[in-house]
Amino acid sequence: MTRLSDPAHRGPFGRERAGVDVTVIVPTRNEQANVAELVRQLAAALGRRRAEILFVDDSEDDTVAEIERVAQDAPLPVRVLHRPAGERTGGLSGAVVAGLAAAAADVCVVMDGDLQHPPALVPALVDRHARGDADVVVASRYIGGGDSTGLGTTLRFGVSRAATILTKSMFPLRLHGTSDPMTGFFLVDRSRLDLSTLRPSGFKILLELLVRTDLRAAEVPMRFHERAEGESKASLRQGVTFLVHLARLRFGKMSLFAGIGALGAVANIAIVWLLTSLGLGYIWAAIVAAEVTIVANFLLAERFVFADMRGRASGFRRRFLTSFAFNNAEAAIRIPVLAFLVETWHISSVLATAITLAVAFVARFVFHSLVVYAPRRPREPGTETAGQKIIRMIDEEAMRPGEL
Repeated sequence: MTRLSDPAHRGPFGRERAGVDVTVIVPTRNEQANVAELVRQLAAALGRRRAEILFVDDSEDDTVAEIERVAQDAPLPVRVLHRPAGERTGGLSGAVVAGLAAAAADVCVVMDGDLQHPPALVPALVDRHARGDADVVVASRYIGGGDSTGLGTTLRFGVSRAATILTKSMFPLRLHGTSDPMTGFFLVDRSRLDLSTLRPSGFKILLELLVRTDLRAAEVPMRFHERAEGESKASLRQGVTFLVHLARLRFGKMSLFAGIGALGAVANIAIVWLLTSLGLGYIWAAIVAAEVTIVANFLLAERFVFADMRGRASGFRRRFLTSFAFNNAEAAIRIPVLAFLVETWHISSVLATAITLAVAFVARFVFHSLVVYAPRRPREPGTETAGQKIIRMIDEEAMRPGEL
């Protein structure tokens, strides 16, 4: 790995850089065409703030030479850390961790080099962090004022949202209150990190930071722009890397949920066999088996999968009723879909059953993580519940003078 001079004193081109308050870390791979404009916009946005730009480069083109050229006349310090082939461990996430280690400031802003992340938003991230109640500030596409149209196609938007929902369902406590854990644009206080505990892989370094640490998170809205120059690095391979990394981060909870579901399936079959052998019709046997296993699965998941979430969730009765209603609705939808796949698309019943059960499994896990065991929202003192408000309105109306 290329070594930099002491980041607290001198830049790679001999400039004094004492007293840097903010380091903007930009991981790059073949982004030569965007360097000059990115530096120009960042310099304009940061104004008189004491900041530096640190490029962590994994390029095969002339991106490093372009960064060095632009740095000569830049109004703020610009450095580059080039990672040669063979030393680019962890992909983009590994580049960010290398940048965090080499940054001159503890307040680090991470952003892409393709201008889809608006440089003008950097001061808002820094100012939000300055309030002192957050260790990481996320630039979110999915809160009020945010915009994700820069993703381009409807398919990419759908994949992004599906990945976000799946991720939040797997880490419902860690990611509660974070609407966009998949973004690559965020601020993090390096002093709150132990970099040695991170295991970066693929694109999603923010997810790694939020899951492996106890960082306090805040958000500001971001309008995600279209790519200016170059080509997107997103690929099927990156998607597979993300799923593998996600499973590595949180395989235990989801695997337990799957194990309980498999146990319930076996129990379902056994109950149907027992009841039909005793003379009960197969439809009624299937209904009884389904209801028994739905209840049993909930109790097992309550005890072994979501035990760490019960204290912050709604009461047991509400959790049970919500889970029971969803599972019955899911079964009512899944069986007609199964019949449609077999009768209309002529898919084998075994394959159709496997497909519908796989989709149902993910849907059940997501629903339980994000809805059944969602943390309760604290109520401000003196505020009314929906039921209390309705009762009060009825009472007020009944007590009005005049005829009812």
